[in-house]
Amino acid sequence: MPFVTAADGTELFYKEWGSGPAVVFSHGWPLNSDSWEAQMLYIAANGFRCIAHDRRGHGRSAQTWDGNDMDHYADDLATVIEALGVTDATLIGFSTGGGEVARYIGRHGSGRVAKIALVSAVPPFMLKTDDNPGGVPIEVFDGLRAGSEADRSQLYRDLADGPFFGNNRPGADISQGARDAFWLQGMTSGHKNAYDSIAAFSATDMRADLKRFDVPTLVIHGDDDQVVPFEVGGKASAALIDGAELKVYPGAPHGITDTHKQQLSEDLLAFVRG
Repeated sequence: MPFVTAADGTELFYKEWGSGPAVVFSHGWPLNSDSWEAQMLYIAANGFRCIAHDRRGHGRSAQTWDGNDMDHYADDLATVIEALGVTDATLIGFSTGGGEVARYIGRHGSGRVAKIALVSAVPPFMLKTDDNPGGVPIEVFDGLRAGSEADRSQLYRDLADGPFFGNNRPGADISQGARDAFWLQGMTSGHKNAYDSIAAFSATDMRADLKRFDVPTLVIHGDDDQVVPFEVGGKASAALIDGAELKVYPGAPHGITDTHKQQLSEDLLAFVRG
């Protein structure tokens, strides 16, 4: 399998489909690059080089004890981009992957980047604090940590059966296969890696990173996202990024890579082409 090696020796798995201008995907928690397969297949089939890696501690990448934080995630993304000789790329980040992309720009700039798309993404700052009063209370994330320690397999089933895909909403019809895929990807993550990542995606303040964005940016978010609320995520990010385009999916949940896969694929293709 293809791997690149991070500065601290961590082996990072990546996949590369198609040829043409580069589109680099960063995945959400507790998933891996397989979660992007619908969009990668569609965009690669339309003339682009699609690249995605498994975040350290997730999927097929090494399960490191340390480094499960946004700074390391961003530096790992830089390792993938540089090792594969990527330039003029469109970076697309979903959920935690959106934080990874934001911190990449904050730490490495946009020299290799042409465009950015944030999808159901965690920036600018999820946690409720004195200077972020609209954020999500710490008790929510403490609940995820407690669930992870007690029975993370059941935690992932509960997320898939409920808020992630909006399957707890009247009329929702999310296939058992999609929910099983979420659980399966979650269980390939390292226990400590996934646990530490809860703090990474919830308590990392990326407001300054977003202000460094200087390339065309598309923000896509569902207005019924129960994981990263629209007001906390997409709406707040678009307000901080100069010239960002905000595209709202009415009634859509967090996991729009699956629930709205065709719409999302078409919107992302139009963006990378435009």
